[in-house]
Amino acid sequence: MSSYFSSVLIKDIDLALSKKEQIVLFQNRRGYATILICATCGYTPKCVNCDVSLTYHKSSGKLHCHYCGYQQSSVNICPACGSVHVEQKGFGTERIEEELRLLYPEVTIARLDMDSTRTKNGLQQILNDFQEKKTDILIGTQMVAKGLDFDNLNLIGVINADTLLGYPDFRAYERSFQLLAQVAGRAGRRADQGNVCIQTYDAENRIIKQVVNNDYEGMYNDEIVEREKFLYPPFSRMIFLYVKHKDSHVLDHAAFTLANILKGKFGKRVLGPEQPLVSRVRNLYIKQIIIKADKHTAIQKVKDALRETLTQFNATKEFKGVFTQIDVDPY
Repeated sequence: MSSYFSSVLIKDIDLALSKKEQIVLFQNRRGYATILICATCGYTPKCVNCDVSLTYHKSSGKLHCHYCGYQQSSVNICPACGSVHVEQKGFGTERIEEELRLLYPEVTIARLDMDSTRTKNGLQQILNDFQEKKTDILIGTQMVAKGLDFDNLNLIGVINADTLLGYPDFRAYERSFQLLAQVAGRAGRRADQGNVCIQTYDAENRIIKQVVNNDYEGMYNDEIVEREKFLYPPFSRMIFLYVKHKDSHVLDHAAFTLANILKGKFGKRVLGPEQPLVSRVRNLYIKQIIIKADKHTAIQKVKDALRETLTQFNATKEFKGVFTQIDVDPY
C-alpha cells in the first residue's frame, strides 16, 4: 500500500495519467478523519446535540457533526485525561486529496463533496473544469456516482468498498451493488473501454464478485431468498415508527407502552422498541418500532388501526411532549 492506495490502483493511475486520461476516485466519507480518539483513555469527541462522534475537517480546522451541523474546535489535548496522544482514525475525501497531492504533486486534483460545493457555483465550476480537462483526478462522494458523463474519463477507483458492505441495514448489499455499478458506469462511456479498480479487504464477498461480473441477476436471486426468509420487502410492507423525546427515561416508558399496545393489535409482526443507529439527534432521544405487515394484509386496515392507536397515545396526558413520526416503506 502507498498510503490508502494499493499497488494495483497506483499502477492504474500511473497508466491513465501517462495516456492523458482522467480519473475519478470514489470515497463514501467526507471530511479528513472520521473520528478522533485518545490513545491513553479512549475519549472521543461527540456532538452535544446528537449521539454521534464528530468528524474532523482539515479545511475548517474544526470538528463537525454531519447530522445537525454542530461545530467545535479540534482537540490536541484530551479533555478527559490531559494526554497529548490524540489520534486520527478513518479517512474521508479531504485525506484522500491530501495524500494524492503528496504522491502526484504535478497533477491537478479536485474534490467533489458537500464541503467543496457550498459556494453558489461551486458544483458547476468543478464539473466544468473536469469536462474541459483542466482537472486530472476528481475525488468525490456519492455525488460522482450519478449522472456524470465525461468523454475522457477512463479510470474509476473505489477507495474502500467495505464501508458500504458493512452498513447495518437489510438493503446494504442491494445498495452497495447499485452504487458500485453506478460508479463503475462513469468510466469508458465513449470509444475506449473503461477500467474500474475496487479496493476491499473482502474480495471474496459475493457483492464484489457480482459487481465485477455485472451479475445483477445473481445479486437479485441471492437477495430475494434472504428477503423471503426474514419477511422483508417485497414480501412485507414495513412501517417504521420513531418515538422521540428530550428525556430518555420518559422516552423509554412511552416507547415500551406504545410497542405493547401495538403488539396487542398486530402480534409478532411488531419489533422493538430498539435504539436506531443514531439514538439522539438534535437533542431528541429516539426509539424505533417496526411493523412488518404481511404482503397479503390490507395495508389500509393496518394504517387505520395504527392511526387510531397513535391518536389515543398522543392524547394521553402522561406522554405529552412525546413526538411520533411514521415512515411507511422507507428508503
